[in-house]
Amino acid sequence: MNSLERLIRDTSSFLPDDVEAALRRAVRKEPHGSSAHVVLKTILDNVALARRNHTPLCQDTGTLVFYVEAALRKKATPEKIRAAVAEATRRGWLRKNCIDSIDGRSYDDNCAEDAPLIHYSENVKGVRLLMKGGGSENMSRQYSLPDTSIHAGRDLNGVRNAILDAVLKTQGYGCAPGILGVCIGGDRATGYEVAKEQLLRRLDDISPDPRLARLEKDILKSANTLGIGPMGLGGKTTLLGVKIASRPRVPASFFVTIAYMCWACRRN
Repeated sequence: MNSLERLIRDTSSFLPDDVEAALRRAVRKEPHGSSAHVVLKTILDNVALARRNHTPLCQDTGTLVFYVEAALRKKATPEKIRAAVAEATRRGWLRKNCIDSIDGRSYDDNCAEDAPLIHYSENVKGVRLLMKGGGSENMSRQYSLPDTSIHAGRDLNGVRNAILDAVLKTQGYGCAPGILGVCIGGDRATGYEVAKEQLLRRLDDISPDPRLARLEKDILKSANTLGIGPMGLGGKTTLLGVKIASRPRVPASFFVTIAYMCWACRRN
């Protein structure tokens, strides 16, 4: 097994320690025997089984997004990454999870144009992998401010309203408790890219921008008072984390983009 194959196997099977710790804190907050307690306990049992057996944490092994240090472009080539994905699929660490959008046929090795997605970047160390399931991807949203329907102007309070509106609309879909990656600004495409990149951050990571750090903390606290809870069945934990970045925008546009991640935040 080479290092890329091991990366895929471990990302599919092991929940990051910071996410598991957040789930353990969450289960202690819920009344014993409540729906929230049962759901969270079941999730943690599943985490332990997946780790022990090297089996996928979730039956939807998601979209594979590789972030590769630019200096490793000649070592971690697209060809090598695709070969590792194909082998991981053959071994059962990945579901056959790639469908042609025109005729519905399956790419049984999970390899096609832009599948997996590979980003070479100066801002990454080594090779990182994010697996994002379709259920959580369906809950991602983008807002264009101002938006009078949610009383959101072009300021941080408006951003807050947009993010909390996204949480309310998501309810339990996308397998709550979730994690939000957010981008303020940018264009439409950049907003989604940067928002998704925030999901690579650890839950205990604090934004270096004190304004964003305060907003992350405020939204996490506020979202967890909504009573949505694990899988939307009620409870004290609707979100496990909120990670926000900002990018410059043109005067005519003010986008707020939310990349929703389920509890199975598979990153490595």
